[in-house]
Amino acid sequence: MTPNDAFLDTLRAAVGATHVLTEADLRASYETDWTRRWRGEALAVVRPSTTDEVIAVLLACGAAGVAVIPQGGNTGLVGGSVPRAVADRAQVVVSTLRLRTLEPVDALAGEVTVGAGVTLAALQAHLRSSGFAFGVDLGARDSATIGGMVATNAGGIHVLRHGPTRAQLLGLEAVLADGSVVRRLPGMAKDNTGYHLPSLLAGSEGTLGVITRAHLRLVPARPRRAVGLLGLGEVADAVSLAGELRRTMSELAAAELFFDAGMELVLRHAGADRPFRDRHAAYLLLEADADSDPTDRLAGAVAGVPSVADAVIASDETGRSRLWSLRERHTEAISAEGVAHKLDVAVPLARLAEFIARVPPLVEATAPGSTTYLYGHVCDGNMHVGIIGPAPDDEAVDDAVLRLTIEMGGTVSAEHGIGAAKVGWLEADRGSADVAAMRAIKRALDPSWMMNPGVLLRERPGHPDP
Repeated sequence: MTPNDAFLDTLRAAVGATHVLTEADLRASYETDWTRRWRGEALAVVRPSTTDEVIAVLLACGAAGVAVIPQGGNTGLVGGSVPRAVADRAQVVVSTLRLRTLEPVDALAGEVTVGAGVTLAALQAHLRSSGFAFGVDLGARDSATIGGMVATNAGGIHVLRHGPTRAQLLGLEAVLADGSVVRRLPGMAKDNTGYHLPSLLAGSEGTLGVITRAHLRLVPARPRRAVGLLGLGEVADAVSLAGELRRTMSELAAAELFFDAGMELVLRHAGADRPFRDRHAAYLLLEADADSDPTDRLAGAVAGVPSVADAVIASDETGRSRLWSLRERHTEAISAEGVAHKLDVAVPLARLAEFIARVPPLVEATAPGSTTYLYGHVCDGNMHVGIIGPAPDDEAVDDAVLRLTIEMGGTVSAEHGIGAAKVGWLEADRGSADVAAMRAIKRALDPSWMMNPGVLLRERPGHPDP
């Protein structure tokens, strides 16, 4: 029996033989990220269903010197939840998809505890009859898991009102590299007893431990919704209007910005018709929600605005979904064109229109003949940049856009994380002192760099501790 055989037998004893996947065809979907730009080979995919099983898996990996790649729904876009293509040790993907516990809603406190493998859509369905909602929503809701959202501090479409996932997190349970369990459940809204470890683990991208449960703050559900799509002649006008509505319209729940090239692509792939006869420089999608129908409030807020050239508002489910699809289907439509370079950045809102104007010519100068699509969450200054053309391993356009982002006072990762894609840009964004503090935390909690090596922080070649 080889050492690998003995190690795999230990994993099978921990989680059951059917949940240790070693055949290549069974591992394949866990080994490639959503963009198809990052992929690697795992010795096995392990699917624990309890915290005790996660403990056993991490102890076995530690004893064998095997790296652990935590993975939720594998909807990431920066290579942070798949094995590294080049690794100096064996890697095991630890999938949290079987950690699916949904505890009863605490209606008095407006809170709930859920397993890390619960999808966002499943959580939303669980809350539907409770009078509460979860404050974060995003297009990948059917696949994205709560554990993955916590690990990446996911943002999405409602950050302008509720903040990112970290802002919803009251407590959690996580297994660290040595098998010890950090547990603060249920977690109090007011808790000043030392370091807030849930906030530390949120956004750590699986580099400090495996999140197994999360205790979440909920928000009152607002059951009535209206969605509007506006066509505007100037990008700056769209940004200005979104900012004004955020200040003056309490019902505003989402404000999304996209452009004609992206909408044309979505319509072509969907076989759908344009919402307006004329083309416009920018499209602003707005969602309002309230206890009573907010349609008139939304219509009144945009009526008579000189910069609005076209508008349509829908309050019925079919109409709302049709308008939202014009924004939410950007990612899949771009991916259908080929292996895309997908960047997720944010710049100060005052410079967002300038950034949008500068990116396409910058991409063309860096990689002539490429096609650039921009879309994103306007009130957060957050733009997604999708580029079709350069080879998957050609980082020139990525570097050009990220360099511009930093020059403009922005961040190279607004909501997708650093992953493996942007490791080289972390210090340029955060500074050497911040990165040194991160490394110190990593050394303290994972001295052998077993947890997701090569993600977020760069390993020094040949040495486990940078």
